[in-house]
Amino acid sequence: MELNTEIPTAPPRDAATVVILRDSAQGPEVFLVKRHGMSDVLGGAYVFPGGKMDAADGAPGHHAFLDQSPEQLHAALGEPETAPATACGLFIAALRETYEEAGVLFAQSAPSAKNLAPLEVAATAPGSDFHHRLESGALRLQTLAVHPWSRWITPRMPSVMNKRFDTRFFISVMPAGQNAAHDDFEATESAWLRPRVALEQYWNREIELAPPQIMSLAHLSRYQSATQALEAARAAAPPVIMPEAFHENDERVICYPGHPRHPVPHRAMPGPLQLFWRNKRFEPEGGFEALFA
Repeated sequence: MELNTEIPTAPPRDAATVVILRDSAQGPEVFLVKRHGMSDVLGGAYVFPGGKMDAADGAPGHHAFLDQSPEQLHAALGEPETAPATACGLFIAALRETYEEAGVLFAQSAPSAKNLAPLEVAATAPGSDFHHRLESGALRLQTLAVHPWSRWITPRMPSVMNKRFDTRFFISVMPAGQNAAHDDFEATESAWLRPRVALEQYWNREIELAPPQIMSLAHLSRYQSATQALEAARAAAPPVIMPEAFHENDERVICYPGHPRHPVPHRAMPGPLQLFWRNKRFEPEGGFEALFA
């Protein structure tokens, strides 16, 4: 992963991602996919399944195939300034991307994974197969299965991308009877990892992670079960995290809410308040264990 030096001028695009958790004997695990190396967004990095919201996600009438109304979804998202139709579209985008990239379907009467025909991920219009199934009545989405967890807005000076996104992170528990797997199109590998193990692999240069994933995994490492993480998300409003990037002593530094150089004075999440671009990766001051302090 290389440090970005471009300053994009386009406004952030709406996007959604889903943090899928499951329990193991050693603690909760999270599902990560490795983006295709040729992708222009975090190519080669491990991320949570997700992507930008397409126009079709917010198409009028889609709310008829959901288990909550646009008004309920708007309230759950916790963004008064966002229109209910956009809130609805973000939930649909989150579930669509999870279906396309991980093969996980959150639906009230979801067929088992072995009976679920694969999506036509190479269709001419992104998400066309998913939306066709939705409009045909073959899918009834279960938005109650995912809960808004955080909102990440790419800094004005992005550190690892030349684009900006306004990404809503949703959190969920892996539905029973299904298997998660990468699509071999946008994602080329995948893994279930305990959050700390994923960060250890990053530190050992076995995988690449971007700052939002580093900070989110450090946050998730505090939980003892998937249910505990989901209950914590339900008990709090999703924080808005717009990192501030600057240069200090010839280093790129990213600071987060609660840091003296960030305009938001209150901490938004556990973990370090700064990451430094050192040794061609992002590190907290104090080394690896500082991620969990």
